[in-house]
Amino acid sequence: MQGITIGQYIPGDSIIHKADPRLKIIMTFFTMILLLIIDSFYPLLLSAVFVVTAYLVSGISLRYAIKGLKPVIYIVIFTMILNIFFATGTPLFTLGFITVTKEGLVTSALVSARILLLISAGSLMTYTTTPLVFTVGIEKLMYPLKYIKVPIAEIAMMISIALRFIPTLMEETEKIIKAQAARGADIGTGNIIARTKSFIPVLVPLFISSFKRADDLATAMDARCYNGSEGRTSISELKYGKIDLAIFMVYILFVAAALVLQYVL
Repeated sequence: MQGITIGQYIPGDSIIHKADPRLKIIMTFFTMILLLIIDSFYPLLLSAVFVVTAYLVSGISLRYAIKGLKPVIYIVIFTMILNIFFATGTPLFTLGFITVTKEGLVTSALVSARILLLISAGSLMTYTTTPLVFTVGIEKLMYPLKYIKVPIAEIAMMISIALRFIPTLMEETEKIIKAQAARGADIGTGNIIARTKSFIPVLVPLFISSFKRADDLATAMDARCYNGSEGRTSISELKYGKIDLAIFMVYILFVAAALVLQYVL
């Protein structure tokens, strides 16, 4: 639980921290699309170099970024196993009734790299953007939907709150697990059925605590007369600057190079 870092903001003074949140949201969105459509080694390698460079420029420790990948490592391993043992292609060796193929190994490596890069790219946006500015950025991007009566302010607020409360809920879960273990609860041992049942004493108080937090937050927002975007101005005025233009040009070069490597070379 302590390894989940997405949703946290890390203060900094880098150019990525200073960049317009709308630009970071758009870049993250299209980076995820790019990672889903490329399926060869060199474009993924270029994407990995780009993401690592972005972390270095932002001043965020790579060790901290790797720590945030720990919760998805089991998903990556499970995906690798499925691709290694069940993909068809040129057989390398056989383990009983399971044949390991060359194509399976390549596919498992590419899929695993894609998953890790997707999580890393999404996490970088939350690491370098405060919840308030992130909310304003989403609201500005969704502004055209306002003309068809879409509650953009409420949607942006919900997304921001959801991201903000991920680390809070994980911390709460960790506390409940330790409290139950101190009371003698046997959590995380035995077979899969026993482990599932052992987490019931954790899930029940977690749900109660989550609903209480949500109720407290709703009461606080109501006490401050929050009613969406109606009659409301923003303390954060967003304007694109030279930093945003420079970042955008570098990003366009990266996307162009990745697409050339994928479809031309």
